[in-house]
Amino acid sequence: MQLDAWRHGGRTWHWNEHEIFYRDDGAGPVLLCLHGFPSASWDWHRLWPSLTARFRVVAPDMLGFGLSAKPRGHAYSLREQATLHEALCAAVGLGRVHLLAHDYGVSVAQELLARQVEGRGALRVDSICFLNGGLFPELHRARLVQRLLHSPLGALLGRLMNERGFSRSFAAVFGPRTQPSAAELHTVWLLNAHNDGPRVAHRVIRYIAERRRYRERWVGALQHAGIPLRFVNGPEDPVSGRHMAERYRQLVPNADVVLLDGIGHYPQLEAPEAVLAAYLEFAERVGATTVAGTAPPRRI
Repeated sequence: MQLDAWRHGGRTWHWNEHEIFYRDDGAGPVLLCLHGFPSASWDWHRLWPSLTARFRVVAPDMLGFGLSAKPRGHAYSLREQATLHEALCAAVGLGRVHLLAHDYGVSVAQELLARQVEGRGALRVDSICFLNGGLFPELHRARLVQRLLHSPLGALLGRLMNERGFSRSFAAVFGPRTQPSAAELHTVWLLNAHNDGPRVAHRVIRYIAERRRYRERWVGALQHAGIPLRFVNGPEDPVSGRHMAERYRQLVPNADVVLLDGIGHYPQLEAPEAVLAAYLEFAERVGATTVAGTAPPRRI
């Protein structure tokens, strides 16, 4: 889907004086989709027609990402993003959801799950399907550009970032036979560059340290989830591929893992049909096709 079409199908919502872009389409059980870094909700566009034919699907661009606000000087955090999702769901009348989370969004999902396990979540999560992401920070293999953004040179790197370098780094985490097209790379760059995004990348990237800080709490939430979980993993991913799936099997009770051979860090873009099949099988098995809210979207 072209970016203009994606944008025109979306809505905006003001949260803490910041404009947040989101998509809210379909009807049925509610599926909340959490995107990764450094991209946006557009990551789900290849799955969107099939998902919205079966579910009410809500997918925001988080603060600092995509078409949403990217305030300078902001102290971005994964926990704040979890609160943003709780607030958005409340604003559109949702109290229960299923989650589909990727990369950065995996950690946001873990925070939402931890709140639920602790008995203080504002949003009832009925199931979670994770895609590639840093579930266990000790195994997260940050790319050079991520390490530089996280260093004292981060602000300078953001100012110097250009489409060519960004695209080269982004494509490197895909599988060797499922590389993004030039048009896809350009779209992701436009989303990243919107609202001068590279100028805040060094602040958003602080999630790497935040993952380490809350590692025990977030991994503990996986181990005591009390809800169905599945991990769909592209093993060719150099950041959070096969090694992450192996640790998941070691640490999570009754681990449900689906490996997509030949796929890298962005399964939803590289192998959308395989991801859809894996998610729908999971959803059917755990009752996600019959549980949670069924109200159609409403504007806010």
